[in-house]
Amino acid sequence: MANDRSSNQLVVQQAKAALDQLKFEVAQELGIQIPQDGYYGNMVTRDTGRIGGNITRRLVLIAEQQLAGQSNWR
Repeated sequence: MANDRSSNQLVVQQAKAALDQLKFEVAQELGIQIPQDGYYGNMVTRDTGRIGGNITRRLVLIAEQQLAGQSNWR
């Protein structure tokens, strides 16, 4: 992304591409257009919150499935 000013540091650097892909999938499912230039400053806070909340929900689901011994996360 163009303006990646996040102070969060990924433990596994290869996870960035997977998280970005998840973000685009969730946004598409919600019918939210992500800016092509990567600048989120013009997006409505409600939309970015919905995207983040759904990403968190999906990541928790994936972790629960892995803890239960299920490897299929989709």
